[in-house]
Amino acid sequence: MTSESAANLLVTPEELAGESLRVEGDRYRHLFRARRLARDERLRIVDGEGGARWAEVAALDRRHAELRLLAAAPANDPARRVDLVVAAPRPERAAWLVEKATELGVYAVRFVSSERAVRGVDGKTLERLRRIAVAALEQCGGARLPELSGPHALGELPRLPTAGAWYLLDPMASETLPAGGDEAAAVLVGPEGGWSDQEVTMLAAAGASRVRLGERVLRVETAAIAAAALLLAS
Repeated sequence: MTSESAANLLVTPEELAGESLRVEGDRYRHLFRARRLARDERLRIVDGEGGARWAEVAALDRRHAELRLLAAAPANDPARRVDLVVAAPRPERAAWLVEKATELGVYAVRFVSSERAVRGVDGKTLERLRRIAVAALEQCGGARLPELSGPHALGELPRLPTAGAWYLLDPMASETLPAGGDEAAAVLVGPEGGWSDQEVTMLAAAGASRVRLGERVLRVETAAIAAAALLLAS
């Protein structure tokens, strides 16, 4: 009798479209050494773009396995698109942010430069963050990887591929960030020292609504994840 595993495996869209999949190397070690999958067990495979299918372990030896691809599986992704546009925090905090944003189902994390940001992100940092996102996606059971990009100048924001409402987190704002909803949304999260007056004026002029999360001043990564969770609440 076939049993179902909680394991998830990220593959390419081309691999997801096939009828079978050979698993070896790091993938094999993850599934059959760490997760201890056995023959005839089922797992989910996802392509990082929202596609998901069931797969069954059809053959297994000490170095590789063959998966038989089956019917479509649930994507387990939020219906609402939420983007985080964040003044880059320190690397270890950026890693935590990306991990938790992936688990929640955030659509994109865009890092921006600002006057008071600790540091920007570079290609090496983004590559590490993508690896963290992959591990988080396989753990949480989603099907879409968040888009990661940056560093962007504030002047680039109107040209970023986002849609819907823009919310600028500001602890001095009179309005609070609304929970739930269906409209796509992007949240602008400033650095530890906050946005400068000039940056707030620029972002508000570009159409961002100033909102607050509560009475406390939160760290960058805490504010970003709290805002995303609030917007994605059903």
